[in-house]
Formats: sequence, C-alpha cells, structure tokens
Amino acid sequence: MCRADYEWTVPPRSVSIIVPTYREAANIPALVDRLHRAMAETGIEWELILADDNSGDGSDRIVAGLANSWPVRLVVRHDTPRDLSLSVLMGLQFARFETLVVLDADLSHPPERIADLLAALSKECDMVVGSRYVPGGTVDSNWDWWRLLNSRLATALAAPLTSSSDPMSGFFAVRRSALPAWSSLQPIGYKIGLELMVRGHLRTREVPIAFSDREAGHSKVNNRVRVGFLRHLYRLYRFRLGSLSGVLGLATAIAPRLAEFVVDVAGFLALQAVGLDHRLARLLSLGSAVGLSWLLNGPVTRATESSKVRTVRSPAYLAGLGMNIGSYLGLTTFVASLEPHRFIALLCGICIGRACEFLYAIARVRFARSA
Repeated sequence: MCRADYEWTVPPRSVSIIVPTYREAANIPALVDRLHRAMAETGIEWELILADDNSGDGSDRIVAGLANSWPVRLVVRHDTPRDLSLSVLMGLQFARFETLVVLDADLSHPPERIADLLAALSKECDMVVGSRYVPGGTVDSNWDWWRLLNSRLATALAAPLTSSSDPMSGFFAVRRSALPAWSSLQPIGYKIGLELMVRGHLRTREVPIAFSDREAGHSKVNNRVRVGFLRHLYRLYRFRLGSLSGVLGLATAIAPRLAEFVVDVAGFLALQAVGLDHRLARLLSLGSAVGLSWLLNGPVTRATESSKVRTVRSPAYLAGLGMNIGSYLGLTTFVASLEPHRFIALLCGICIGRACEFLYAIARVRFARSA
C-alpha cells in the first residue's frame, strides 16, 4: 500500500475510461449518461472506450448513436475464448491519455467516484482501487450469503499476493507509465486489476465505494469463471514465488525422506512391540523405509539427475545408511544408559546418518572441483 501520509495532488486533466462489455447493450446508455454527468462536474477531459468481447447484441449501433454527442468508442475483440481481462488490455492499448480508469459496464461501480480515484493518484501511488472492504465501503444489501461467501473466499485466496483489501475489484485508476509490459501479462478471466497489481508490483491506495447489484442484463459469473480464477491465482502465485517449480521440487525432495522417517520409526516400534530382537527390528525397519523411499523417489531421480550427480548421491546415501545403523548398534551396545532407551538411540542414529550423508556429499563435490 501507499504511505498513509501521501501527498494529495491535482487531478489529471484528461482520462481514458475503459469498460469491458459482453452483452451489456441494455446498460450502455445509462452508463454513458452517468459518466457524462459525473465527469462534467470535474472539468476533466474524458473518453470512454467500450472494449467489447464480440457481443453481437447491437452494442455497436447504440455506441454509434451516442458517439454523435459524447466521446465514446467501441472496439471489438474477435479472438476466442471470450475473456474480460483480455478485453480490458485491448481497451487500454486504444486509450489516448496517460491516466486510465477501468470499471464494469453493469453500473455496479459508481461512476461518480471516478473523481475520488483520480484525486488519490500521486507520485507515491501507481493505482487507486475502489474498495468494498475498507471503512466506508459497502456491498449491495441484496447480496445473498452465497454471493458474499464467494467474494470473501476469493479475496482471502488472493490476499497473500497484495496488500489491497479488495484485490478482486474491477474499479481502479492507474497511470499508463506504471503498467508492466503487455508481453509480461497473463490474465485469465475477470480479475485484471489483480493481474496488474501483482505483475506490475504496483503501489496501491484504496477509496471506499458502494458496490451495487446490476440493474439490467445477467451476471457472467459461473463455474467456468471460478475455475479460471483458480488458474489465474496459480499463475500469479508462481510469478510471486519466483517459480512454483522450485517449491514443488523442494516438496518432492522432502516428501520421500519424511515418509522414510515415518516408516522407519513406526516399523521399529511395531516390531519391538511384538517382541522381536531390537537389532533385527532395526535392520528390518530401516530396510522397509529405504525400499519405500526408492519406490517414491528412485525412478524419478534416476530419470532426471545426471550421472555426475548420481556418482555423489548414491555413495553418500549408502554412507549415511551405514552410519545410521552403525550408530544405533554402537550406542545400544556400548552406552549402557541408552540400552533401555532404544528409541533415543534410534533417533540419534538417524541424525548421525543424515549428517554423514551430507558431509560425504560435500566432501565429494569439493574433491571433484579441486581435481
């Protein structure tokens, strides 16, 4: 977020307003009328770009009539599949002015608050978001529990990606110069504001708004849109984390070792419980754990690691196993106080074996580099 003590600046002299549309013909006249009245009070030059997703609902004829009186243009995106975010990006590229505003066509976002968004833009803030969830912001009282739950859950899922209280908002003002390169954007679905915030590392400020239900037309939100949102989140988390492949790779490396540890310990305790000699129990439990680890990780590792890595990894692993079992036998044989506490000896053996494996691998790598 922007600093709390940011300096208010003079609003821009001109603004391009981008509104994505798909079968919103019934809302366009009312939208233009409210925009005209709202912007007339500011003295700011404006243009409205309706970025249409090939609706085929007569929007072109309506806009042609309105364009005789107001600065309104319709640009049509013919590519498939339909996608609101891609329509917004198309509209942004057609915009003439440096300052840009995006809002929905269904009048759920109040055009009268555009002036407040513009006034909040400053050198410390790249984007100003119209938020439902800051003090003073509201959602329509007609929202049922299911719609409110959907909104709150989506907001919670996106919360780690940005400091905005309403990262789902499609109502925002932004400077063109602050936007990331078009080629870096990979949006899916409806949340273009979130895409810009995350990939552009935009500093944001929020202005409270009253979010209303649409008066005409139908909502486009369905299960396909929800799945698209989850795909979009995956892309953004991968971007923010640098690469999820690294995280998943770490998890893939840790999981077999964790499973090995659990099977080793559980097997030892179970064999001891049935009265098996603790030395034989130790060999059997460790053997079972190693076998499981090989099944989980062995084929993948052999297919992906190089021969040079295998020449270090395999001997290091064997050395660790040897120290593991050797330490256990040594501790239970020569340390009298540990003989009745075999579980402690088991844990010590595992730790010593892992340390030996690590040190052996480091030594082999250093030796190979110096040779």
